[in-house]
Amino acid sequence: MKKVVILSTLLLGTGIFIGVLLVSNFSVNGISNIFAQDIKLGSDSAPVTPDASVLALNQAMIKASEAILPTVVYINVEAEVKRDNNNDPNGFDFFRFFGPKDNDESFKTRGSGSGVIISTNGYIVTNNHVVENATEKGVTVQTFDKKEYKAKVIGRDPLTDLALIKIEAEGLPVAHFANMNTVKVGEMVLAVGNPIGLSHTVTQGIVSAIGRGSISGKRGLNIEHYIQTDAAINPGNSGGGLFDINGSLVGINTAIATENGGFMGYGFAIPIDLMQAVVNDLIDDGEISRGYIGVAIDDVDEVLAKGLGLPKVQGVLVQSLVENGAAKSAGIQSGDVILEIDGKEVNSPSELQSRIVFYKAGDKVNVTIWRDGKKINKSVTLKAQDGKESYAVKGGSDNEDNDNRPNEPIKFDKLGFSVKPLTNDIKKEYSVEKGVVVSEVKRYSIASDRGLFPNGIITEADRKEIKSPNDLKKIIESKKEGEVVILNVKYKDRSQIVALQVIKS
Repeated sequence: MKKVVILSTLLLGTGIFIGVLLVSNFSVNGISNIFAQDIKLGSDSAPVTPDASVLALNQAMIKASEAILPTVVYINVEAEVKRDNNNDPNGFDFFRFFGPKDNDESFKTRGSGSGVIISTNGYIVTNNHVVENATEKGVTVQTFDKKEYKAKVIGRDPLTDLALIKIEAEGLPVAHFANMNTVKVGEMVLAVGNPIGLSHTVTQGIVSAIGRGSISGKRGLNIEHYIQTDAAINPGNSGGGLFDINGSLVGINTAIATENGGFMGYGFAIPIDLMQAVVNDLIDDGEISRGYIGVAIDDVDEVLAKGLGLPKVQGVLVQSLVENGAAKSAGIQSGDVILEIDGKEVNSPSELQSRIVFYKAGDKVNVTIWRDGKKINKSVTLKAQDGKESYAVKGGSDNEDNDNRPNEPIKFDKLGFSVKPLTNDIKKEYSVEKGVVVSEVKRYSIASDRGLFPNGIITEADRKEIKSPNDLKKIIESKKEGEVVILNVKYKDRSQIVALQVIKS
């Protein structure tokens, strides 16, 4: 009996002990070893200790971000847009939430963008394409501290894609403006905005290029002279700021080059000096009193420089002039090369446009041109745009009246084009009296590669009137191997300078 009691006691004690183990140490993986130590997660130290310069740079980026974020705002826009299949000016930021019905002449959209606070009392700069179709009370601004304000559109400038809006507020944080003359390719920059609705996002990159020209594919009146950056910019960033590592505003983000609608490493910002010039005008009276020089211009390349006797590839070519425009009134001619504006070199159409934008109608500028192998200075009094003038990179017309002398069609096989005499119908159609018709241009020929197209009228070659195909033949045949002939060509919608390098072998 005593053995039974002892055995029962041992069994009871063992059961109690196992029960405690089951309650305290059971897991889905079974009974753990109560003698095992706790598992330690993670290493005791970071694998790398950056040197002081890296830590300092990291800290500088943090401080710059903290300083600039409060100066950038989130803009919501309700817009009314007329039905137009071609209506997509620069628009990266507008998304259609409810589209037009088939019988609607217009439809409403909602979109978003960004802006930068430039005064303590509520002036904000953004892109024109963000607010251009906004309804009267359709612009709302949200600041970094989540406060919301109704905004008024003060003025817009479609040619630079800038706009000025204002909210009723005081004591706002304001962006500091950088000096554009100190901005260098390769320096680090921060892009701040609201991409795809992600409020106050900071991305980092470098200045990839300065003075980047037309990116819209719509070369013409638009003033396009951009800072290019690889800091990520996406829909919604438009109107936000591009800042340097000091936290100073370098430019206003405006566009991306993309094939898929998203960021591909190519973002563009309007330079701070151009932004200041436009904003000062808009604050004054909400309008831009810009001066125009009245020329259609194009790049100068090596072949053209050689044909014009330039010592190097420089300047911008005057393709044609606006009738009664400032340049024509000052004696500038088609075929001239503009080298300088008030002593500052210009070497691209966008650079010339960006120089002129700082002047008002009535201002005088000194223009240095290249003509007939020498430099000439011209004083040009800029004129206001009257709605009939055209400041286009390519376009316009300016040709003298000519007489025609009949002749046989001529082929220039080595250059790849043919010409024939004018007919009375062509004279009337093109409003010319002299010249020859470009009847054919072979694909992949020298003429084709240099931009000569069929159905143009060659009115001059090397500044000499062309009255017949034979006139043109004499001039081209007088050239030595490798020399360049400069052709003035008139099309229905524009005039063009074409430089052809002559080959004879």
